[in-house]
Amino acid sequence: MFGALAVGETRVNGLLEGEDVMATAAAMRAMGATIDKRGETWHINGVGVGGLLQPDAPLDMGNSGTSTRLLMGLIAGHGITAQFTGDASLSKRPMGRVIRPLSQMSASFEASEGGTLPLTMHGALPAVPITYRLPVASAQVKSAVLLAGLNTPGITTVIEPVPTRDHSERMLRGFGAHLEVEEVDEERVIRIHGEADLTPQDVVVPGDPSSAAFFLVAALITEGSDLVIENVGLNPTRAGLIQVLRDMGGHIEELDRREVGGEPVADLHVKHSPLTGIDVDPAVAPSMIDEFPVLFVAAAVAQGTTTTSGLDELRVKESDRLSAMADALTLAGAHVEEREDGLVIHGTGGQPLPGTLREPVITHLDHRIAMAMAVAGSASRSGVEVDDTSPIQTSFPNFMGLLKDAAS
Repeated sequence: MFGALAVGETRVNGLLEGEDVMATAAAMRAMGATIDKRGETWHINGVGVGGLLQPDAPLDMGNSGTSTRLLMGLIAGHGITAQFTGDASLSKRPMGRVIRPLSQMSASFEASEGGTLPLTMHGALPAVPITYRLPVASAQVKSAVLLAGLNTPGITTVIEPVPTRDHSERMLRGFGAHLEVEEVDEERVIRIHGEADLTPQDVVVPGDPSSAAFFLVAALITEGSDLVIENVGLNPTRAGLIQVLRDMGGHIEELDRREVGGEPVADLHVKHSPLTGIDVDPAVAPSMIDEFPVLFVAAAVAQGTTTTSGLDELRVKESDRLSAMADALTLAGAHVEEREDGLVIHGTGGQPLPGTLREPVITHLDHRIAMAMAVAGSASRSGVEVDDTSPIQTSFPNFMGLLKDAAS
């Protein structure tokens, strides 16, 4: 997205070529950017801030809620109209949390019932700068408002009562946007100066900690495992899972800590470890919100009880991840209690889960449910059957092959 808004050529290496990323690239092409791959490098020739073109057809975002919400922000500050569509899972996800602040900036929307896709939006030119306090901790909503502010005269401000992932802020600065972040009364106040000029960059993408999470847990719960996961991004707003797993007794060692593209990175050395259940502090949820499904798997084979709370956000992901994981783990033989805002999981004391014997796990078209239960299956007695692995293509196309290689 930022490459498409810079004038000149941005080059990207290490790109995760999942369906979500490809859907984003297709949307940016539809709005005027030139994007192609040569060898291992992606080349993006942008149109400049304010230069997005009217797309000729609906933007099909597949399964990507992140792409949809960020692009809504991007378009909000441009005088164009776009229709967003998506698959059955994405079409159930609420967009109201983004529609509300972008409407305050003068964008307008025609959404399906419940504020879902299909959705048509009309950007505003000029948009109106606002000061917006996030009612829920959401990096997607924060980023959508900041992206809308790129082509909005004046200063657009976002106030975060709870810090969330800050990749957008880091990369906006890296591309030359005038962005300020300060702490005021224990809240983060982020200001972006509009009508920005972005400068093309050479970008190296660190390994995704949400993808690495599945192999962290797989190694910790599988007897005899000794694994190094290379080049993992350790942005402090994303590294919550690593500390939680260490608190449970997991052996996770950082090797060659360094900085890549403005992001802290290290290789992670992980060994099989006896895990102990803990009460997970709800304050860490924003820094590991996508990693909870696989944490539940680790808890299922730990010694004692793991309690999680403050996870209402998981009910509006690609699926209701609390209910989906409670059902899936129960089917695989775990002892799980579902509460309104979290799960209580009574571990097996280090013994493998029995596995699914009667019927497959229902993934609800959710890639993280499918991957988490594949990890559970790798450490179970009789394996875990899932109803559909195709959603994994959205975020981690070679996951099953890598898991098989790691297991062997």
